[in-house]
Amino acid sequence: MQAKGMPLDIMYAMDLDQAKQEQGRLSRGRSWIETFRDNVNARALEFVSNVRKLGRDDPRRVFHSLKVGLALTMVSLLYFCQPLYNSFGVSAMWAVITVVFVFEFSVGATLGKGVMRGLATLLAAALAVGAHHLANVSGRIGEPILLGIFVFLQGKIDYLSIPSLIKQKPKSLLAIAAVVFTFARFYATIKARYEYGLVVFILTFSLISVSGYRDDEILKLAYHRLSTILIGGSACIIISILVFPVWAGEELHNLIASNMDKLASFLQGFGHVYFGMTEDGVSKQDKSFLQGYTTVLNSKNNEDNLANFARWEPGHGRFQFRHPWKQYLKIGARTRRCAYLIESLNGHLNPQAKPEIPGKIRETCTEMSLECGRALKELAFAIKTMVKPFAAHVHIENSKSAAKNFNSLLQSSGLWGDNMDLLQLVPMATVVSLLIDVINCTEEIAESVHELASMVNFEAVESTVPPEKPETGQSKPVKSSDDVQTVIPVVLSL
Repeated sequence: MQAKGMPLDIMYAMDLDQAKQEQGRLSRGRSWIETFRDNVNARALEFVSNVRKLGRDDPRRVFHSLKVGLALTMVSLLYFCQPLYNSFGVSAMWAVITVVFVFEFSVGATLGKGVMRGLATLLAAALAVGAHHLANVSGRIGEPILLGIFVFLQGKIDYLSIPSLIKQKPKSLLAIAAVVFTFARFYATIKARYEYGLVVFILTFSLISVSGYRDDEILKLAYHRLSTILIGGSACIIISILVFPVWAGEELHNLIASNMDKLASFLQGFGHVYFGMTEDGVSKQDKSFLQGYTTVLNSKNNEDNLANFARWEPGHGRFQFRHPWKQYLKIGARTRRCAYLIESLNGHLNPQAKPEIPGKIRETCTEMSLECGRALKELAFAIKTMVKPFAAHVHIENSKSAAKNFNSLLQSSGLWGDNMDLLQLVPMATVVSLLIDVINCTEEIAESVHELASMVNFEAVESTVPPEKPETGQSKPVKSSDDVQTVIPVVLSL
């Protein structure tokens, strides 16, 4: 609305400013919408790309998702089929919940969770029914009080209260088992293997004992709960074993071999990279293979979990029932110790000033690293194929012989220049010391692998080259599993 007495040019300018402001707001709004749309499209494309990459990296994940969907469909028939629903009612939902919580990626994890859930439910239901019966004996007024005490006791963690409970009436002894179950979760071994079962026991005991206060048919409630959980757990176990099974034992077996193979790749290339640096400190070759060992440093939790799951699995393939999975953990622990030494070696690959090292020293150090890598390759190959690692001993002796030759070279007069600063030799001396530790660690790993081979009766594969006794100082080629011609000098000890 035009103001009286206001000049026309001023009013025109004001209308023009308002129009520009509105146009600017519209332009900013369109720009925000376009930016939002582009961000949504980019996020959607990134999500789809990540999903496709996840499926391509391990197609078993796709099959696992399909298996879970199949199990859920099967147990949902308890709801869809009217006769089955009439038998179980709303308790059929426990079968669906069981599938969601029990079905894991590997057979061992699924079997362990299923068995623990079934046994814990059975024991907790029996104790809950007994607690309900004792509460009924106490009368209508004392029933809720006694039930509350039972529920509190089964979740109480103060183990000092157990002796006082024993001195009370015998009906209080019924709650002692629940106290023990809760306190047992603080033990590391029990927590790692049976924590899920303990949690299910506490939950089931609480639900059934408390629900029984309002529901007189507590036996029917416990029966429906137990039967539906058994149905859901059985569906998970059957599908997990019969449809594209993923065995935790096989996963552990391959993981241990793969970790050793990664360490071998580092050691086989370390000598050439360390002594092959240019004056600028830049390696002439690709060093990406030198970073594979980093995944070995943090593999303990994964190995422990796989070993716990593998103990639940029946015999399958090359792995019989009660396979010595603990021995794999022993090998894995020694492999990680070797990985920590390799991490220290990797720190010396950074650009730094290096003295002029004589050629004999370079060759000896390179041979120490190379032979250790070949030994680990042989051990990894032996575990993968489950054959006895005969050639690994040869490579270990070669590395020990090279270490002894290095000591002889250090004592040689005139090997180092007169102007050599001893402080410049400290980094190389550290590298040599670490390599000697790696040799000893490799020998320990070989001993563990030989113990595993004896426990499992690995197949003995005869060498394709007949053994010959070489003359002193001479060498004979031996063909190993990685098709590398190896030189066998006279066996020397450090």
